This record gives sequence, C-alpha cells and structure tokens, in this order.
Amino acid sequence: MDVIEYLMDGDPAIRWQVMRDLTDAPADRVAAERARVATEGWGARLLAEQGEDGLWDGGTYRPGWVDDSRPFYDAWTATHFSLQSLVEYGIEPDSPEAQRAVALVRDNARWDYNGELYFQGEGEPCINGTALLVGAYFGQAAAPIAATLLETQHDDGGWNCWEEDAATPGSFHSTLAALEGLWAWEQATGGDDEVRAARLRGEEFLLERSLFRRKSTGEIADLRMTMLSSPTRWYYDILRALEYFRLTRPERDERCTEAVERLRAKRTPMGLFPLENTHQGATLFDLEAEGEGFPSRWVTLRALRTLRWWDAA
Repeated sequence: MDVIEYLMDGDPAIRWQVMRDLTDAPADRVAAERARVATEGWGARLLAEQGEDGLWDGGTYRPGWVDDSRPFYDAWTATHFSLQSLVEYGIEPDSPEAQRAVALVRDNARWDYNGELYFQGEGEPCINGTALLVGAYFGQAAAPIAATLLETQHDDGGWNCWEEDAATPGSFHSTLAALEGLWAWEQATGGDDEVRAARLRGEEFLLERSLFRRKSTGEIADLRMTMLSSPTRWYYDILRALEYFRLTRPERDERCTEAVERLRAKRTPMGLFPLENTHQGATLFDLEAEGEGFPSRWVTLRALRTLRWWDAA
C-alpha cells in the first residue's frame, strides 16, 4: 500500500483533505467527500456527543463534571475543543448538521471565566485565538474576540496566557493560537489594518525565533515543540506553526527552513510520519488506532502538504 492509499483508507475527515491538498482531485469530488464528514465517521460521532443544551460533556472549556479518575484539567471533551476538532475535520460549515450544532453553542454556551456567551470570548489569548478561529470558520459574529486579542498583544508581538503585563515576553503556544484566529478572521471578514498589523507582528515573533528557538540564546525553547502531535489542542509544535505559515506566506519565508528540515527528517522509509507526542487527557473517542511512535494519518497528511508547499514555492 502506498502513502496515498494508506491515507485514503482513513476517515472522511482525512480523505477529503488528501484529495484537495495532495492529489489535486476535481473540486466536485472533493466537495462530495467533504460532505460525508457531517454524517459519517469522526464528524458524525462528535456531533452526536453534543447535548441538547449545546454543550459537549456539560461544559464550555472544561467538562461539567469530574471525579478522581478524570481531573477536569486533563480532559479534551468539552465544547471548546470539540468545536476545534470539527474545524480540523473540515466539516462543511454551511451543512445543516454544523449549523444546528453551532447555533446551540452560540445561544447557550458561556465561559466560566466571565459568564459571556462563547462567541463573545473570555480572557486568555490561547483560548480566544481558537474561539475566534471557530467563529470565523462558522460565520459567527465574533468581533469582540478579535478586539480582545488586539488589546492583549504584548510589546514583543507575541501573546501570553499567563502574563497580563504587555512588557513580559510572549509564549509560542498563545501566540500561534492568536495568529490562527486573527488569520481566519481576516479571511472571513476582509480584516482591517489594525488586525493585519497585529498579525504580522505576531508572525515576526515566531519567525525571528526560527519557530522553536529562544531569541535570547538560540537554544531550543522546549524539545516537545519539535515533536509531532495531533490533535494539537492548545499546544505549539513546529508542524502546527508550519501549517499556519503555509497558508499565510505561500511564497515561503526562509526563517522556516530549519523547522522544515527537522520535519522532513522525521519521514520514515515508508514515506509516513509518526505521532511523537500525545497530549494526555480524556477524549470522547480515539482517532488513531495506534499510539506514539507509530505512523499517524493525521500527522502524515499535515506533514506532506507542508512539504509540498515548501518544495514547490
């Protein structure tokens, strides 16, 4: 079995993206495969987990219940990360299934942090970035989240969930989440000069650090950032960053070179890429049949389309 056959043997969420990004299949065939995400496989299964109150697992960012076997801070089962997953699966945002699910969230889900409705946002940039991405993807009125991200950008161009003082350094994790949200918001709304300027400053924060090195010393900021994970949740890694720059800088930026070559070196003799770092926590269901150290369809898809972009640019 070759690599494309291996990937096409996966879930509709993977198949339609393989067809679009790796095989250049006709648009009508891609659309037909994408439509299956809402009614088959992981997409349909995740939609079925939503409660009538609009919440997944009874909560917005954290599950609504915990016990000794499942600490709330170690779970990926609530509404926020479920919406992130639907975006990653590429569910058709205008499908009846997606529209019903998102309308329930819009009208019912509230943040524990401030009591605001989901698409009004909360306080932490890493959370707001993903919420803005979700809002943009599903065509929701999420302008308050974009405004909060602009207000919380640090002087160095980054964002940091744990430090409110703008003079303190940004973090890789928060910065990339904020950038993903702002980019999606620009694409959905046309953006404006203020949003664009903030995004470009944030991109420089990552690029001047070669996507994974400390600016002060040049050392690797965290070895886990060089490891491949999927789903990424709120965590940063070089593949997630490269996927972002694949979209925002199709002409390439040479400061991504070292990260690209680290990614390329992880390809196995079979042409696949392994899952190297699982972000532990309760999930509603498993996406990968095997675990860390084994080939991953999600990681392989994302790595191959990243390298395709880089090598063709």
